[in-house]
Amino acid sequence: MVITMANKRPDGDGTVRKRTDSRWEGRIVIGHKADGTPIYKSAFAKTQKELMPKLHTLIDEYRGVEVTDCDMTLEEWAERWLAEYAEPTLRPSTVRRYRSLIKSYIAPALGDRQLRVIRQKDVQRFYNALKRRRVERGGEVVPIADSTVRKAHLLLHEIMDAAVSARLISRNPTNGTKVPKANYAPKAILNEEQLDRFMDAIRAEPVWYDFFYTEMTTGLRRGEICGLKWSDLDETGGRLTVRRTVKKGPGGELEVGETKTEKGMRTILLPSSTLEVLKERRKSAVSEWIFPSLRNPAEPVVPSSAYHRLKVILKSAGLPDIRFHDLRHPCVKQKTKLLLKMY
Repeated sequence: MVITMANKRPDGDGTVRKRTDSRWEGRIVIGHKADGTPIYKSAFAKTQKELMPKLHTLIDEYRGVEVTDCDMTLEEWAERWLAEYAEPTLRPSTVRRYRSLIKSYIAPALGDRQLRVIRQKDVQRFYNALKRRRVERGGEVVPIADSTVRKAHLLLHEIMDAAVSARLISRNPTNGTKVPKANYAPKAILNEEQLDRFMDAIRAEPVWYDFFYTEMTTGLRRGEICGLKWSDLDETGGRLTVRRTVKKGPGGELEVGETKTEKGMRTILLPSSTLEVLKERRKSAVSEWIFPSLRNPAEPVVPSSAYHRLKVILKSAGLPDIRFHDLRHPCVKQKTKLLLKMY
């Protein structure tokens, strides 16, 4: 039996037949192999009546789609995606993070499945199982963070979108799935009394004072402030241009690259007090870096060193154990207070 549709597929109509095993099969052409041989997709049911809605759904799903012949597994496609899509355009640290997410979460659950057979329900089961997973953190066994589930979803969605664009699959099976909302820890902000103590503490740190004062009054990311060079400072205009970021590579080597996003490359107007701090610092500069490594001035300060120094300062001053990232948030509200206190 031949089904005639109002919107005929370019390659012909769906066909229906009763198989020798008594099941009914509806089949459509969804693409062609390199030699021109048709690629078929089938739906099955016990009766012809039950089959028809499935066949119509199949026709709608592949309407206007021309897929290529592909038996590639998700893990194989993910590796190809990393090599051809991610590595040429993303920072090495981002690619490493993606590779880790694939290896730790996506591949064990779906990696051996062929792309063309992965459905929305399979992806949803993966997310649900990941949400129930427990990991060891800080000596305790705790549920996996919702943010990790979201990161796995966003990466898998991007990988599958590329597969759709490459005509390996007709639809992205991550569409319509449900993932938990991000549950990031609330940002800790030092109150006025705590800020006074922090400023007193960094005054007692002559090696780190300029670094943390600049951070508190500019709100730069840790990698950005570590990556500042004297060529980025315009003393006449009182401006600082953020052009790069510093990270530690997997082998411990420092990686100097572009800012986190295109918008990250920017020019900021410095408070007059911060400009004076940097101008005074420049008089005794021994490196192209505004904040060079204490051990090797030819290199920038290592971001992890700044992080650990912050922790030491906070502990010695009896202050909350805030993240380095949290130093960025008081800067707007408390900048004026800082400037009045310091100069």
